[in-house]
Amino acid sequence: MTDSKDGQSAAGLQAMLAAGQAMAQGFFDTLARQHAVMQDSTGAAAPKVPMPEAEALAAMQKAFAEKHAALWSAMLARKPGEAAEPVAKPAPGDKRFTAPEWQESPVFDYVRQAYLLNADFMNQLADSLPMADGRAKSRIQFLTRQYVDALAPTNFAATNPEFIKTAIDSRGESISQGIQNLLADLEKGRISMTDDSAFEVGRNLAVTPGSVIFENELIQLIQYSPLTEKVAQVPLLIIPPSINKFYIMDLQPENSLVRFIVEQGFTVFLASWKNPGPAEAGFTWDDYLEKGPLAALEVVRSVTRVKKPNVLGFCVGGTMLATSLAVAKARGEDPASSVTLMTTLLDFADAGELGCLVDEASVAAREAAIGKGGLLPGQELANVFSFLRANDLVWQYVVGNYLKGKKPQAFDLLYWNSDATNLPGPFLTWYLRNMYLENNLRVPGKLTMLGQKVDLGKVDMPAYLMAAREDHIVPWESAYLARNLLGGETTFVLGASGHIAGAINPASKNRRSYWTADFAPSAPGEWLDQATEQKGSWWLHWVEWLKRHGGKQVAARGRLGSTKYEPIEPAPGRYVKQRA
Repeated sequence: MTDSKDGQSAAGLQAMLAAGQAMAQGFFDTLARQHAVMQDSTGAAAPKVPMPEAEALAAMQKAFAEKHAALWSAMLARKPGEAAEPVAKPAPGDKRFTAPEWQESPVFDYVRQAYLLNADFMNQLADSLPMADGRAKSRIQFLTRQYVDALAPTNFAATNPEFIKTAIDSRGESISQGIQNLLADLEKGRISMTDDSAFEVGRNLAVTPGSVIFENELIQLIQYSPLTEKVAQVPLLIIPPSINKFYIMDLQPENSLVRFIVEQGFTVFLASWKNPGPAEAGFTWDDYLEKGPLAALEVVRSVTRVKKPNVLGFCVGGTMLATSLAVAKARGEDPASSVTLMTTLLDFADAGELGCLVDEASVAAREAAIGKGGLLPGQELANVFSFLRANDLVWQYVVGNYLKGKKPQAFDLLYWNSDATNLPGPFLTWYLRNMYLENNLRVPGKLTMLGQKVDLGKVDMPAYLMAAREDHIVPWESAYLARNLLGGETTFVLGASGHIAGAINPASKNRRSYWTADFAPSAPGEWLDQATEQKGSWWLHWVEWLKRHGGKQVAARGRLGSTKYEPIEPAPGRYVKQRA
């Protein structure tokens, strides 16, 4: 009897090994097909995918087979109503399988764990590929995640017990509602992430009082009304990213960074970028600098009669701001008292998950298509960002909206996330080639902007650099490298969470934490080893730093703008309301 059982076990293990080999081959075949699709849609070259070394592949297949055999045995040995220790567990933070229905049914418990084993195996395969080209390997790892996430049993009606329970409990109403949700989203052209009817820019988003005092073809400049009797003499100019709407910085009063700064006694100006249309389809990087940060600085100086305002840039807004300051320096100007860069890349050596999607072929394809003029549709860019976190920003809503027939909850940040903006082709392709692809900005004098050779080392005013520890768009280690390029004294602060939640961490709630250190090594790892964690929002730390560059206290002005720059319309203005 024992020999028979041992024989059956050996046979089962051999079967599992064969399954692992078949899965590995199928995985590589799928990668080849995915690369072909990616090359057709983005122009990104499809790198050759070498097989892992034979010994490493055999070891992975053996471990994979043994885990599957253990899972099968555990399912057969499980008694009705008895909880069993899982063979495979979701990664921390993976909420897809938290519903009790996944554990209560032996069948769905098996489906769940088998998927987790298969997903782990495929990710290991992608990680083990012997490839010298790091960007190409990162692209394969990215495609693997897309493949693995898309095939999760949560995404399909037949393999999701939550779908079945919801359908039974609602007597089929959830299925009918899910179809209606799907049709509505198809008409809308995107997956609904929030209740769009709950928000409106100017009604309950971007409501900090102020006026538009200047506009050109690319920006409206907003000056906000003072909320204190005394203000710092030196104002603050904010340059948000042009690839999103500015109101991420002015959501609702309780989580508005703009309102927080005004309440702290600063005169705040903010550039609201126009959503480009056909008339702006030929605008270049130089146009954005000249009509954006540099134009805004001139207006702020004129209105406040302060020659050197404080300035803040967020994400690509920070990149544009830093290069604008370098242009001003090359012109012999002393443009700002201080600069704050939030989650900003100046050294693009490691450009995060977006970097793996940019190569010579993809950039050349974009240059040929829209490099001389044309628009990148906002929704296309929004889809790319969503698939960087597909489980959180795509599949969660596929399951909730279509399988369960639910309406997404009202969430201001996700409303903003869905408010896409177009990009002019010449601006985008120059940015992709010179920053993401060739990383030219870090080389002094390599790039010429507005007729000036740019050297970030000449940007020598005090700088506050904020990064987010879990940022997948601007890796914090890369953001840290800005302090090796800028010429002035730098303060670096690392916030908890990701690209948006880490940056927009309201002081009113004072949640999460941030890290600080009093020394500035060139390597980010050395800095983190010595950094100290501080509880609460980094906003409080930053505003104390900003106050040191605010000058003396003066009476708040009773009117906005000036005789030269009269108010045009109330904040938030027309530009931010333009839809892609």
